[in-house]
Amino acid sequence: MTTVNDAALEIVARNVRSARAAAGLSLDALAARSDVSKGALVALEGERGNPNLTTLVRLADALGRPVSSLMEDEREEPPMVVDADEVVPLWTGPHGSTARLLLTNPRPVPVEVWRWQLQPGERHDSKAHQVGVTETLTIVRGQMLLGIADAVHALRAGQATAFSAEAPHFYEGAGRGPCELIMTVHLPMEHRGA
Repeated sequence: MTTVNDAALEIVARNVRSARAAAGLSLDALAARSDVSKGALVALEGERGNPNLTTLVRLADALGRPVSSLMEDEREEPPMVVDADEVVPLWTGPHGSTARLLLTNPRPVPVEVWRWQLQPGERHDSKAHQVGVTETLTIVRGQMLLGIADAVHALRAGQATAFSAEAPHFYEGAGRGPCELIMTVHLPMEHRGA
């Protein structure tokens, strides 16, 4: 399981503290809303935490923000060009699958751009996102299974799909080789500028 690196921890801690304060939430309230323990929040805000992808997604959803807003240093200009190989994965599966948050386009509404690689048989489960969140997947190479609630959809290179991410869902590598895909996460209009 891959977590944020030490260089990013200070930024994540500052952004979580700031977002929690802006939302008027106590540590207890954010812990209850995000399903992240109060102890983990205290450690994170004190720059002693080690949040993984699931924790960051839960906090972002509870705060009504894109995951990338918790990781961006607002004191700097955002990069215009991102090299995916230089981005630390936010999730790494036991067989080498990875998920990298490449960037967030804030206008006209926040859209996160992710690059995933799934090894055959490797699966990532995602809880339901906040109301109004949609995802698109574009399969660049290989095959995968997309599970949404109780339905499973087989996707292959050259195909794209869009779906509501308000239900639990999963991504699983299928076929004989790795599956590479680009994911976009579209946040609802009311979270603009969050």
